[in-house]
Amino acid sequence: MSESRTYQGNQSNQGKKGNFFNPLNPLLRLSPLAGRLLVLAIAAIGALAVLSLFRSSLETLEERVGALGWLLAPDTAIEQRITLVTIDERSLAEVGPWPWSRETMAELTEAIANAGAQLQIHDVVYSEPRQGDQALLAALQSSSGAVLAQVPVLASDGTVQAGQMTHPLIGASCNIASSATPNLTLPQTNSYLAPHALFANTPKGHITPLIDNDGAIRKAPAIICVSGAAYPILPISALLQATQSSDWSVTLSPGESLFDPAQILRLDSYPGLEVPLDAEGNLRISYRSTPDSYRAISAVDLLNGTADSAMLDNTWVLLGATAFGMGDIVPTPYSGATPGVELQARMLASMLDTTIPFTPVGAPLMLALLGLAFAAGLLGLATASDRTVAYGLPVAAITLPLVALGVHVQLVATSGIWLGWIAPALFSLLAAGLLLLLEQRRVRAERTRVYGNLSSYLPSSFARDIAFSLPSSAISARRCEVTLLSADLRNFSAFGESRPAEESAAMLHYFFVRATAIIERHGGRIQEFIGDSLLAVWDAQGPAAAQQAYLAAQEMQSALPDELLAKKVPFGLEPLALGIGIEQGPALIGSIGPAQRRTHALLGDTVAITLRIQEMTADLAQPVLLGECVARQLTDQQLESQGSYLLKGLRTPHTLFAPRPAVSERSASAVTGRNGQPALQVLSGGRK
Repeated sequence: MSESRTYQGNQSNQGKKGNFFNPLNPLLRLSPLAGRLLVLAIAAIGALAVLSLFRSSLETLEERVGALGWLLAPDTAIEQRITLVTIDERSLAEVGPWPWSRETMAELTEAIANAGAQLQIHDVVYSEPRQGDQALLAALQSSSGAVLAQVPVLASDGTVQAGQMTHPLIGASCNIASSATPNLTLPQTNSYLAPHALFANTPKGHITPLIDNDGAIRKAPAIICVSGAAYPILPISALLQATQSSDWSVTLSPGESLFDPAQILRLDSYPGLEVPLDAEGNLRISYRSTPDSYRAISAVDLLNGTADSAMLDNTWVLLGATAFGMGDIVPTPYSGATPGVELQARMLASMLDTTIPFTPVGAPLMLALLGLAFAAGLLGLATASDRTVAYGLPVAAITLPLVALGVHVQLVATSGIWLGWIAPALFSLLAAGLLLLLEQRRVRAERTRVYGNLSSYLPSSFARDIAFSLPSSAISARRCEVTLLSADLRNFSAFGESRPAEESAAMLHYFFVRATAIIERHGGRIQEFIGDSLLAVWDAQGPAAAQQAYLAAQEMQSALPDELLAKKVPFGLEPLALGIGIEQGPALIGSIGPAQRRTHALLGDTVAITLRIQEMTADLAQPVLLGECVARQLTDQQLESQGSYLLKGLRTPHTLFAPRPAVSERSASAVTGRNGQPALQVLSGGRK
């Protein structure tokens, strides 16, 4: 029993030395389903942690790639309602550098009005009083309608106040949290750049952009609070001015369902228009239409009278700069250099079409449900066959993020819903990767367990070949030179017949454990256990292997009888004994049999001779017998010939040798006894 504990402890220590700690090992102690569910939970937590740590970079990636919903199938229809009048490089080259004189701006305004424009929207801030302001004001007042730009400054170290902010909205509260919109906080500032007081009666709207980390503009605040008053963005001011109403009242209300935006802006004088806003009061810019969809006329052509005035007739005209040197250039999904006036046109067109993209309130829940669907699919893959797991999970790690992106792209392209995709994509990537690692670790652990179990029945090298190769019906064997040792418990069958099976099993187990330890200590290995005997192998011939086998036999004979064999056997039974035979020679070692039932075999004359030599130990009353081949290698041992014998089943006689018994004082006294009289020892047992 103590030997068994030592053996198990050695195995445990070997495992600790050979393996480093793997965080997946604790999961293998759980049931497969529990382990996989825990991995999915870890993936979800990991995805949230990554989203939190790298939020800025991942949001930029989500925005850039998510815009594919517009870029893959853009709207190329020409926008007939809005025309751009651009102050481009050619205009600056012919008219002169910016800023132009107010007389020139008045002439340009009159040209736009004479061409039949319904509304002029100037993406220009006339902040400083200058000569010609009266002419410009008169031109604006003579047009059918005009809106100017003003700029609240959101990011400023100090207070900047130039010009006069006018035309605030009525009904939009600038309190940090109003009762009507408790979750909405409008941008607040005290700095601004606005047209000077001469243009106070001309409607205005702000053109303050929101610049993302990568320099792109994807959102704009619909309302900005300046000194406690709420001012609308330029396209909203244009809509209000187009109604010819002095009522600039609006209503802000939260979305009512999971599919509504966080906030909805409604204009009292423009029924039916609902502007979706996020929780910060921003509206998303739509890039569904290509830049070529917006018609543009160079300002210099209008001033020279060479422009096609039909392009301006009965349209809304956006006047702004497109020249690169004027600083109003921003990157968009279509181009790295897009004029800001185009963004105003995009927002105005999406408001007219009521197709402003937005993120619904229930987007987190929808993404969570998509993640759960991915988790269910990954769980199904993980529970499939090993081949499906090996190929399915890597494919899922690639395809599921693409599915998440595809869902987002489809929603953006068809309904203008900006759902997002990075969260389920990241979760599916982590979950598929961790599940693949877990399943590979599980397969590896199972294969290691199978190999461990096989190596307890077969030699380790053959167990490894079986564990890591496909079944085969072919003969898999090799010829080698070996030294063999066969050991047998004599009279064990009779002992087992008279004793309980449990006692016989315990004795046989102890014999195998002790004998195995002795043989392995001398460099051999157990080939097989056969009933109450064993066959051990040394993978070599020659003096060294013969010497190790001989020493192992001597140690077994000296240790096992005292520890294992009963000194007083049950009545009517002959005492147990241990017989050992040793021989050297060639052998064939490998596996044979059909693929569904293989057997590990050691074949050849050497095997048969060794087994027969071991059987002769009973006939010759010798505990250890050696064949002539191995005896020739043991020149330093005192061996005695036992004669030549025709072994059972063989046709060639073989000379057998036995170790010469050592004659000592103790052995002599055991023979002669006291006073020179023969000493006899009575053994209990035997037959009557």
